Amino acid sequence: MKAAFYEGKKTIRVRDVTRKPPGPNEVQIEIAYCGICGTDLHIFLGHMDKRVSIPQVLGHEMSGIISEVGENVKGWKKGDRVVVRPLNPCGKCFACQSGYAHICYNLKFIGIDSPGAFQEFWNVPADTLHKLPDFLSLERSALIEPLSVACHDVRVGEVKKNDYVVVIGGGPIGILIALVAQLEGARVLLSEINSFRKDFASNLGIKTVNPKEVNLTDLVFDQTDGVGADIVFEVSGSVAGASMVTELTRVRGRIVVVGIFNEIPKVDLFQFFWRELELKGARLYNPEDFEKAIQLASSGQLPIDQLISEKYPLSQIQSAFEKIESRSEIMKVLIDIKGG
Repeated sequence: MKAAFYEGKKTIRVRDVTRKPPGPNEVQIEIAYCGICGTDLHIFLGHMDKRVSIPQVLGHEMSGIISEVGENVKGWKKGDRVVVRPLNPCGKCFACQSGYAHICYNLKFIGIDSPGAFQEFWNVPADTLHKLPDFLSLERSALIEPLSVACHDVRVGEVKKNDYVVVIGGGPIGILIALVAQLEGARVLLSEINSFRKDFASNLGIKTVNPKEVNLTDLVFDQTDGVGADIVFEVSGSVAGASMVTELTRVRGRIVVVGIFNEIPKVDLFQFFWRELELKGARLYNPEDFEKAIQLASSGQLPIDQLISEKYPLSQIQSAFEKIESRSEIMKVLIDIKGG
């Protein structure tokens, strides 16, 4: 079978490898599609070489069909259409014992810390699976994992009908957060400085603004009758974005940090005291977030297909990564694993 290995130095090479049967409590999945996410790109650029064992098969935003079931696996059979929640918690630490296995102290991420889905057949623990309805396309299903992130973020943010929500950052996750929040009945404003992303979000029906062209704070307070935003999602991971969150939030409002920062940002802690603000982190997802994402993707209420910018066969995965690195006018790239 074919598998794509990250070999360091911006190199991903497709090799022939021996297909191994699933072990006890595992299933084998024939992969249909797998998306390239921001973390995959960071690995490709060498930013995570101290963590990743090289060579490594990456990929976790996937969809596929069970091709074989290992010993002791119950409730799953060959032919089931599935996605994988790619988390391998220890089950023993304080977080796991407290019901927060998704932020396990010793969490291993499948597709980073162990082989991922950029291969024709993938063996994974059966307890990571979520079943797909037969009518949901496998191409659309490859967006379930990032959509699950957005569902988790919106749930952590406690978004409800008529809330005024600001999303800072218009990449795929920011756009998905905005779309899910709108489905909850919130009024959403997305802040993005990249003109392609701003226009892309606007075309999906999201109200957008470029904070370099408009005073974002004045706009938010004008649109909320001087109150401020109920919830602000920081998704950009930028110092500029972090510096804005306390300016935008109303008294007793919530700030949800989703973006990953490369440097420690400055945040106005005085405003947390002055307005009694609430700060939350939102990382990864729980099983219920995957089920919610599958329900939303199946409902047709979200135009998630439009996030797919391009598709490449597995044989051209190196070109796909290079294209993402060199272009800003792109949202989500899928690798068609069965496409060769």
